[in-house]
Amino acid sequence: MASTKATSKTYTLNTGAKIPAIGLGTWQSKPHEVEKAVEIALRKGYRHIDTALAYGNEEEVGRGIKNSGVPREEIWLTTKLDNPWHKRVQEGIDSSLKSLGTDYVDLYLIHWPSSTDPSDLKKHHPDWDYIKTWQEMQKLPATGKVRNIGVSNFGITHLEKLLNDPSCKIVPAVNQIEIHPNNPSPKLIEYNTSKGIHSTGYSCLGSTNSPLYSNETLLAVAKAKGKTPQQVLLAWGIQKGWSVIPKSVNKERIETNFELDGWDLTEDELKKLDNMPERFKVCGDAWLPVKVFFGDDE
Repeated sequence: MASTKATSKTYTLNTGAKIPAIGLGTWQSKPHEVEKAVEIALRKGYRHIDTALAYGNEEEVGRGIKNSGVPREEIWLTTKLDNPWHKRVQEGIDSSLKSLGTDYVDLYLIHWPSSTDPSDLKKHHPDWDYIKTWQEMQKLPATGKVRNIGVSNFGITHLEKLLNDPSCKIVPAVNQIEIHPNNPSPKLIEYNTSKGIHSTGYSCLGSTNSPLYSNETLLAVAKAKGKTPQQVLLAWGIQKGWSVIPKSVNKERIETNFELDGWDLTEDELKKLDNMPERFKVCGDAWLPVKVFFGDDE
């Protein structure tokens, strides 16, 4: 059973670094809303902020951090290398650091295992892939610009190929993937864990207008606990052993999502959520030049 102090809980990565169990996600947040959301979250007590070059909001995230008054060294900051930047890893991190207004990030991820051609986003580089991108990523910790490196949206197939390549000297610290009870990915999470890779769950609330919020099993558990469905989903993830990055720009929801201390889900409640049969994915791969999801995560 997890500690009932979820908001101060951390997970120790394979580098020894400690990632906070709950963070604020910023994907799909509209312009001008992110800056305030980050400030609200940090003032509430969040100490983990997740962004990406592809979100186009790193500058706002940086301003929100400054406006919060929380010292930079107390905040875990994650950003990601965008697909068309795979051949320009050093430029990618420099661009993110400049936008964020900081001289380092705690975690830098390859956002997708797709080395997209910047001159034609429907094409993949013929002479490059994520193995070569990882070779460049591995140079970053020594520069001081990045404390930890990892991946996102990598399946077992991608990780097997990467970890078995002779050029792989650093095992990714994190694999950030979509995790919620309707996309639970147990095989992939188990594989990550077996390789010493921490899992972070994005779209952990099922994203905007999620069918999860009409799910009778989830609603019944939430009602029995006197908690919101969102709080139950976050507690499920943290108690199952991965970090969660719920996205919201609404002050009340940002604050309520953080009210996870002093209660736990029972083993029975966890099992009910584990066994929800419905399936959906928030994030597909049809927009990418290569297929990345193979349905092998369960």
